[in-house]
Amino acid sequence: MELPTTSYAILGMLSLRPWTAYELTRQLRRSLDLCWPKAESVLYDEPKRLVRLGLATARREPAGRRTRTVYEITGRGRAALADWMATHPTPPRFESEPMLRLLYADQGSKQDALRAVAALRDWTTAQATGFLDQAEGYLDDGGPFPERLHIIALFGTYYLDLLEATRRWTERAEAEIDGWPRTDGLGMTAPTRELLEDLAARLRRLAEADGEGRVPAAGPAAAEA
Repeated sequence: MELPTTSYAILGMLSLRPWTAYELTRQLRRSLDLCWPKAESVLYDEPKRLVRLGLATARREPAGRRTRTVYEITGRGRAALADWMATHPTPPRFESEPMLRLLYADQGSKQDALRAVAALRDWTTAQATGFLDQAEGYLDDGGPFPERLHIIALFGTYYLDLLEATRRWTERAEAEIDGWPRTDGLGMTAPTRELLEDLAARLRRLAEADGEGRVPAAGPAAAEA
């Protein structure tokens, strides 16, 4: 069965427990915003597709003066999720408008470029603040799925590493851009050559990582350690 990845993301959530449409969208926002962000309209429509395909069921139940829809995975849905888990994942795709704007920095001013970098730095702060609340919640009461904390913690460390790397890069980028006399036509300056040499060396180490995923240490001192 050919399904979009979003369908499997929702099947994965339904595999944990039944959800109302509102609860499901809220939990998807909490869990998936970093690795699979989607518009809220998509998150509301996709469960309906799963019901049409027989991968989930939907039932109406009273909620005060109103009714609400509760979605639950079917046996066929669990089988489809298991089949998808056994396939090879597609490569990551990263979207970042601040980086897109930096790519065309020579079409604007230094302040434009610095503003894009600052937006990325502010994003790391906002994300860290939100995730800190979640992490402390896990430590306090285990969160909504304490039996899954071994997965959640590993998932979280990846994005923490990403946030920390992004913050370090913004500091370096601001210092570099501050030294530009303008944004266009600078070419191979001495700082640019230094950046490119460091870039090539680090890419070489990453490309030559051994079969167990270890990246070779940099420099002769590291080799002697």
